[in-house]
Amino acid sequence: MKLKTNNIEADAHLAVPVSGHGPGVLVLHPWWGLNEDIKNVADRLAEAGFVALAPDLYDGRIATTIPEAEEYSGIMDQDTAQDIIRAATEQLVAHDACQGSQIGVIGFSLGGMYGVWIAHAQPEQVAAVVLFYGAGMLEETNTQASYLGHFAANDPYEDADYVAQLEQSLRENGRPTTFHIYPNTGHWFFEPSRPDAYDEAASQLAWERTLAFLNETLR
Repeated sequence: MKLKTNNIEADAHLAVPVSGHGPGVLVLHPWWGLNEDIKNVADRLAEAGFVALAPDLYDGRIATTIPEAEEYSGIMDQDTAQDIIRAATEQLVAHDACQGSQIGVIGFSLGGMYGVWIAHAQPEQVAAVVLFYGAGMLEETNTQASYLGHFAANDPYEDADYVAQLEQSLRENGRPTTFHIYPNTGHWFFEPSRPDAYDEAASQLAWERTLAFLNETLR
């Protein structure tokens, strides 16, 4: 699927359930790019009855090492990324298969920051936000969404005190919020392509919690 906005064209992976319709979920990739892990998340969401759309913020680039990921995230233009996410949100809501005028967002690491942002930028369209080891700006927590967070107990990329502040800020703004900390896990514990970090048990539990949350919030 192609996304078009402000003369910018971006690819996106669209997954539709066999029923042909369902609530919409936007999937925002980590700093690796739109790799097979994230496409598989979208496909699994479709198997669970959701219409999932995963936009590519990297113009086709996919990192497999941390230096590559640092390079690609460093050259990514934030305004362009936000334009792409806005376009993805609007096109997902407008898609014939998407039920309802509100969607959910799942953000992984880098994508988590943008998940918090889009819920703040377009509150009338985002009803649910799921964060996988990625936090957003504290000043972007006055939204209309409910939040579910999956965070690693041993994570050099996400400060535990800041995650706690984000959780507190969301609750102070009246947002239903549940953050889970997974013992003995690190950043990327949900992603099979990161064998140094992937934790099958924690990944399965986080997925079950995610589906229950999205079903409760979007259906």
